Amino acid sequence: MNTVADNLIALLTVFGIFVVVAFPSLLGIAHERRIDRQIRTAHRIMASSPRR
Repeated sequence: MNTVADNLIALLTVFGIFVVVAFPSLLGIAHERRIDRQIRTAHRIMASSPRR
């Protein structure tokens, strides 16, 4: 039974390290997608407004 607990702890440790390493990257991707959405919206507004 001790082996099962050790394996579970090792698995959770690896998963935790993976989350810590991947989180900043996923956060950056979400940030870039939001900026891209804002740029597309601004471009649409600029294209639809009459030029002076």
